[in-house]
Amino acid sequence: MPATIPPYSSPENNTSLTSSLPPLKTKQQNPTTMLDLSPDSDMETGSETLNSSQSSVSSSTGSCDCCSSLSRLSFDATTPPPPPPPPVATSPERASLKPHRSAEELDLIIHRLPGPLGPKDFKLIKQIGSGDIGTVYLCRLRDEKNCYYAMKVVDKMALEKKKKLERAATEKRILKLLDHPFLPSLYSDFDAAPHYSCVVMEFCSGGDLHSIRHRQPGLRFPVTAARFYAAEVLLALEYLHMLGIVYRDLKPENILIRSDGHIMLSDFDLSLESTSSPTVEAVDPTSFGAASTTDPSCLPDHLFRPRRSNSGRTGPGRQFVAEPVTARSCSFVGTHEYVAPEVAAGGSHGSAVDWWAYGIFLYELIYGRTPFVGPTNEVTLRSIVKQPLTFPSGASPAGPTESAARDLIAGLLRKDPETRLGSRRGAADVKAHSFFKGINFALLRSYRPPIVPGLNQSNSSNDRKKPNRFDFF
Repeated sequence: MPATIPPYSSPENNTSLTSSLPPLKTKQQNPTTMLDLSPDSDMETGSETLNSSQSSVSSSTGSCDCCSSLSRLSFDATTPPPPPPPPVATSPERASLKPHRSAEELDLIIHRLPGPLGPKDFKLIKQIGSGDIGTVYLCRLRDEKNCYYAMKVVDKMALEKKKKLERAATEKRILKLLDHPFLPSLYSDFDAAPHYSCVVMEFCSGGDLHSIRHRQPGLRFPVTAARFYAAEVLLALEYLHMLGIVYRDLKPENILIRSDGHIMLSDFDLSLESTSSPTVEAVDPTSFGAASTTDPSCLPDHLFRPRRSNSGRTGPGRQFVAEPVTARSCSFVGTHEYVAPEVAAGGSHGSAVDWWAYGIFLYELIYGRTPFVGPTNEVTLRSIVKQPLTFPSGASPAGPTESAARDLIAGLLRKDPETRLGSRRGAADVKAHSFFKGINFALLRSYRPPIVPGLNQSNSSNDRKKPNRFDFF
């Protein structure tokens, strides 16, 4: 467990926050001697996915220059690789373990290959980004030229020196658990000589929501588009919480867009692993108030439709509840603009921090900025702890949907985590809000996304000015 970073100090303590802040994660510049990747013989190209200037903090001090100790990375080197890991379960065994991805083309191709995969099976095409704990490459199988993947390469020796090896291990453990339409698919993982660890994921060609937002008029999404992305992120958070995982790094930069326009939540090295006990609770439909007509379930309507008794009155409905309410941590992790008040104030925190970040995320999509951002990190954290939530002055809600969005944001951004929307029943309470009225969460994958890569191309000046930072996972 990383050491605790001193939190925001009130003015009465006369303590400067600036000196106590942990360093931000920034893009790691690779030394010229680190990599010598020859381009693929057919010169394939792929869309790069880049993160924004927003950066994450963790309670581990120091920055991780993941590549400082590397002299060369080449999967064509003559050095023999270490013994291969055990083979991944294949169909039908694997299909029973991860049914959502087992029928996809990329998954079928990579798992019908004989034996466990290793570095010799992949061709690195180009580097597409680097993050705090690794470097990401666009790659393909050597014998399949039209199947692209993203490979994250971690230098275990460098991370060990920076005391961040456990973060990479946490991320790999979580990736192995995931099987959800809006979360990454881990196709393969293996070690490469002399001290690298590699994970092969799906490649998202659409960029991230931060870069896409900067291409929108007014640097913000229409409310209907924001509602679509918020709904998909909500399902991803619900699934993570069901597994007992507190995400702790929700922001538009970590939400990637697949080629079909749907989202993929990424980057799990700051996540907190805990436990959860999913249940199905009986709920009186009248208790939902304005949202009583909204189906809070991810399952088809007819499965959880309230039953009528012989007297004609509607009986209680049922809702799926999965929230790791016992998860606790005292680490200072996340991104300054998105950390919850309990984190900024130095207290312990649990899964409610994800619902706070979700409120900040929705606010940014609709209004083009985060609500508590200040000129410095110190001012930002002080505002998070002390300042009330406000919406852009002089701009009244454009309609009932935006009014509902403001009400949802206000519930998510309550300073007290005990009263924060989502802190008791998690995503079930958030789904039941009137902002999501009319959305069938069970069929969300069949909805047409607001933006589909390739159909909405733009080369705005904002993208050209955007720093080249990328935390793919």
